[in-house]
Amino acid sequence: MTAEYVIAAPVIASVAARAAAETAGVVRLEPGLRGLATAWTRAARQRWKGLEPAPADGVRVRAHEDSLTVEVDVVISGADQAAAVGRAVQLAVFREVLAQTGRSVDAVRVSILDIEVGRQ
Repeated sequence: MTAEYVIAAPVIASVAARAAAETAGVVRLEPGLRGLATAWTRAARQRWKGLEPAPADGVRVRAHEDSLTVEVDVVISGADQAAAVGRAVQLAVFREVLAQTGRSVDAVRVSILDIEVGRQ
């Protein structure tokens, strides 16, 4: 008998959110307008099921058959180079999602929504 495990998108989003938030140069994840609607819907659905929603603000997961795309919206420190922080977030999300879920990510799209000048 073979068992098949399915990792739901909210779990992947939570893992990706933690990886991105812990990346040097990231001040916080920022859901943006599109992310707010997604997060509110996901949280409402989970609460309706009696589950405590995992923090995943600022992260969206798109799964299509065998492909997996993660979109991350962040605010970074003005003390860091934006491109370097974006690449570090991509790498952290790729690694952590694979390590925690066994799913490989095809693409990580990082949007830097703001840069906080004077923030270290």
